[in-house]
Amino acid sequence: AATKLASAEKLMYFCTDQLGLEQDFEQKQMPDGKLLVDGFLLCVDVSRGMNRNFDDQLKFVSNLYNQLAKTKKPVVVVLTKCDEGVERYIRDAHAFALSKKNLQVVETSARSNVNVDLAFGTLVQLLDRSRGKAKIIPYFEALKQQSQQIAAAKDKYEWLVSRIVKNHNETWPNVSRKMQASPEYQDYVYLEGTPKAKKLFQQHVQRLKQEHVERRRKMYLAVLPQAFEALIPDLDEIDRLSCAKAEKLLETKPDFLKWFVVLEETPWDATSHVDDVENERIPFDLMETQPAEQLYEAHLEKLRNERKRAEMRRAFKENLETSPFITPGKPWEEARSFIMNEDFYMWLEEPVYMDIYSKHQKQIIERAKEEFQELLLEYSELFYELELDAKPSKEKMGVIQDVLGEEQRFKALQKLQAERDALILKHIHFVYHPTKETCPSCPACVDSKIEHLVGSRFIRPSERNQKNSLADPNVDRINLVILGKDGLARELANEIRALCTNDDKYVIEGKMYELSLRPIEGNVRLPVNSFQTPTFQPHGCLCLYNSKESLSYVVESIEKSRESTVGRRDHHLAHLPLTLVLVNKRGDPSGETLHSLIQQGQQIASKLQCVFLDPASAGIGYGRNINEKQISQVLKGLLDSKRNLNLVGSTAGVKELADADLRVVMCLMCGDPFSADDLLLPILQSQTCRPSPCGSGSSV
Repeated sequence: AATKLASAEKLMYFCTDQLGLEQDFEQKQMPDGKLLVDGFLLCVDVSRGMNRNFDDQLKFVSNLYNQLAKTKKPVVVVLTKCDEGVERYIRDAHAFALSKKNLQVVETSARSNVNVDLAFGTLVQLLDRSRGKAKIIPYFEALKQQSQQIAAAKDKYEWLVSRIVKNHNETWPNVSRKMQASPEYQDYVYLEGTPKAKKLFQQHVQRLKQEHVERRRKMYLAVLPQAFEALIPDLDEIDRLSCAKAEKLLETKPDFLKWFVVLEETPWDATSHVDDVENERIPFDLMETQPAEQLYEAHLEKLRNERKRAEMRRAFKENLETSPFITPGKPWEEARSFIMNEDFYMWLEEPVYMDIYSKHQKQIIERAKEEFQELLLEYSELFYELELDAKPSKEKMGVIQDVLGEEQRFKALQKLQAERDALILKHIHFVYHPTKETCPSCPACVDSKIEHLVGSRFIRPSERNQKNSLADPNVDRINLVILGKDGLARELANEIRALCTNDDKYVIEGKMYELSLRPIEGNVRLPVNSFQTPTFQPHGCLCLYNSKESLSYVVESIEKSRESTVGRRDHHLAHLPLTLVLVNKRGDPSGETLHSLIQQGQQIASKLQCVFLDPASAGIGYGRNINEKQISQVLKGLLDSKRNLNLVGSTAGVKELADADLRVVMCLMCGDPFSADDLLLPILQSQTCRPSPCGSGSSV
């Protein structure tokens, strides 16, 4: 039978989105007149209402049910507002339903959207038994399931938003259009509605903006200490200034705009500057915030602490310099108790003191060593009676220490006895073998410095070869003296000739040179053994030795040859390029004897200022294993020296200087308080200055 509705022509609502936005949805009116009704939902409000008695409501519902029962249509009792329900009301409503032929009861909440669909589904099942009996879930259990469903949908929707929205400047219309087809978006809107979906989007965007602003703020605050360091590094300038006064001071600095930007609108995080990622300058209004003020105070404290620490370091150094307990070599553990006080420990860490102390120790040790070296020079007579190998016996060392023991400069190295003994031995070695390597001032030896100055002043021989290869038509001839004893010179001359062509030509770097050899094995003062003859002008000398006796012969011969040229105009023999070679025949024993010969040869080569080649370093084997590469190296060196001599001889005006009777000898001592550069550069920079034809690295 048809039932007449009492709500005719009223607006029909289909979803919660329609509330308050009726004009945005299709408007449909309730029909007028009678309408076919298949069943009824009998609603009972179980919340605590104002000025309303639940018992009166239950009586009304009971009377209403009696009228509905007459229609013989299915009825489902729906308890509404269960989210605010009163337990007694719910219990009484269930009792009412139970008393009326066991009516189905569904507990709902329209606000929470709990069991609303279930109420209609239960009624439909009563109308159509083929659908099966609907399972009625109590409100709180349904609420729990609903909450879980909504939470899961919310998590998926938030994941979708976070994946799509990466920029806080995104807008809802644009983003919602992108998400329209996503099931995560559809499910959440179905459960919670579009306004809540939009609200979550807005919360996400706001969170992105806050994170962006916070990142920018942290970046500015990280750079702010650097700005303080660059603009106001002087404590005297800001020691008594507040942060506000410091801001005015900052604006006066020339580099202010390099570090800060003054915005027309404030605060900075509400302006477009927050999105200007390429502009890393600090908004100046950030200085008015508490973190910036704290950083300014921290900058002040840092400057004050640095000044105090610097004062402590100076005071500590003064303590070290004035304390009589600090002697060279004294360990830090022994010295600490004499020089430390509470202020030192308060302001500086122990590693800082240890570093200062180690540097101070290094200075006083070096000074003590220099003074001890002076002491050794003052007592030179102690070292004149040693053996030729300059190795003092224990007794002699004891005598030396007894004589020097009363000297304060000797006592100063009391805690460095090993180094003191090493200085004595080094001094003895220098007395008997004075070379750059044994010099007490090594590596600051004056000889080394002069060689470096002269070498850097003149072009390299290889460069000079390229420029002057055609300077002398006689440059393709090499006259070589081979000096040796007991057949060494003749044997090596024969070996070199075996490497030459039939007409005594020798190939060096692809060019043919005429090689003339003059082996000498006797007294060089005799005409037959003279380095120079009317037909032989030597360009260099190759000196051979294989024993102490043969080495002594070489030294004596060179000295006699040089003495014979004193006062003569053909003085170039005094500067003849020399190469000293240790000849080690195959099968000769090696070991201490060979090592001693090499060491003595190196010392003599340094004394004669010539090149030294030994089997270990140069690879020259003797007998039938002569190294052609090394012989070529020696001959190339002679060619370079010969070209240098030709260059000097061919320069206008220089020949006159070379033949001058007046010569100047400049003597510099290691340890002099002035630099060799100051003395030598005026000479080396002269246009007439040329390298010495003798090939020495320290002669010009």
